[in-house]
Amino acid sequence: MKRRSFITLLGSAAAWPLAARAQETRKVYRIGFLWDSPAVQADSIEAFRRGLRELGWIDGQNIAIEYRWAEGRPERMRELAEELVRLKVDIIVAPSSIYTEAAKRATSTIPIIFMTHAAPIESGHVVSLARPGGNVTGLASMLPETSVKALELLTEALPRVSRVAVIWDPATPSHGPGRQAVETAGAALRLQLQALGVRDASEYDAAFASINGDHADAVLILATPLYLAGAKRLAELAIAHKLASVFTTREFVEADGLLSYGPHRVDLFRRGAIYVDKVLKGAKPADLPVEQPTKYELVINLKTAKALGLEVPPTLLARADEVIE
Repeated sequence: MKRRSFITLLGSAAAWPLAARAQETRKVYRIGFLWDSPAVQADSIEAFRRGLRELGWIDGQNIAIEYRWAEGRPERMRELAEELVRLKVDIIVAPSSIYTEAAKRATSTIPIIFMTHAAPIESGHVVSLARPGGNVTGLASMLPETSVKALELLTEALPRVSRVAVIWDPATPSHGPGRQAVETAGAALRLQLQALGVRDASEYDAAFASINGDHADAVLILATPLYLAGAKRLAELAIAHKLASVFTTREFVEADGLLSYGPHRVDLFRRGAIYVDKVLKGAKPADLPVEQPTKYELVINLKTAKALGLEVPPTLLARADEVIE
């Protein structure tokens, strides 16, 4: 055998075990994903997965996503978060405030990324938007601000509205600040507000019976996974009680609610993948500023307006990003 050929063969032989070891030791990062159900905002979850793929993170290759679904049982969230901690995941994705709260209680070291947190400062999950501190950061949906804007749009749609019921969940960390912001805005708009805490879907009927008894003209429903899962039922109850309904997420209007104003949630989930990418590459959550929405959308359901006998002003329709007819 020629000397050059022998050296080439020897070099190749030495490289084989090195390449094999490199492949064997290639790290697969584990991402914990804590959410209510794969059916709730499925398009948003797919946007997150797509965002990861676009950044080179492929489930089953260099990442493994561990999904944990509460399935409408908020009392399970702490247990599911602790389970992800025991699995020693590298990141926990907890999209909204209620899941962030569960994850934060379970760990102070594993990075936590949220994507639709309604009030990250007010809930105490971050110190500031610019410098979050701790192990939590992500994208905020700014519920207090969007809820106030939704209330203002309601007064444009119904100029004679005077009494508005507000459905909120006392167990959702962002709902306290959201309700307070709405009450302050309601006073400035000279509206009488009736706040009803609803923690479970079994309380929907009783809540609307109370609203009806108080002779409200409309209902504002703050966003939470519990209410998103029950969007169809909530919209049906609003129509049955002849109430104009306003929300901060478009899913309610697609389920026959009247009007919604809020951030483009699919865009927030897609951008959430960028935070995961940065953390997996070594960035610390404490140093990653919380981002606010860049896209907002106004959606109006004319079919529902007709069912309620309402005439939506043309000026408001002209500003809508989508009109469902």
